[in-house]
Amino acid sequence: MPNTSALGKKGEEEAAAFLQSSGIEIITRNYRSRYGEIDIIAKESETIIFVEVKTWSSIGFTDLQYSIDIKKQKKIIKTAKYFLLENREYSNMSIRFDVVFIGHEASNSRTPDNFKFNHLVSAFTESV
Repeated sequence: MPNTSALGKKGEEEAAAFLQSSGIEIITRNYRSRYGEIDIIAKESETIIFVEVKTWSSIGFTDLQYSIDIKKQKKIIKTAKYFLLENREYSNMSIRFDVVFIGHEASNSRTPDNFKFNHLVSAFTESV
């Protein structure tokens, strides 16, 4: 079984591929500012999407929305605002905060092609 860091990196790669297969364009990955990090920043039509990726070695996909606490949401929002200040070409677009959960179903073997995705669109809003 890969270590936590390797599993997270693999999860982010799989999430990016999953989003692209849904017609979403990846702008950047692992964007960092002094406020925090955003795993994936993407674009769909006239919307910029800030995506948090959560990867587990096994997952039941219940109550996942609670795994991103208010403190983490606020960090993501501050980081997103900083990204928009640095990249003004996106400043007039709608924004959205999504979470992509990735894991293996308990009954599956631990091979990469057995990943299961749960994409929470608009998982949280700026009013946090």
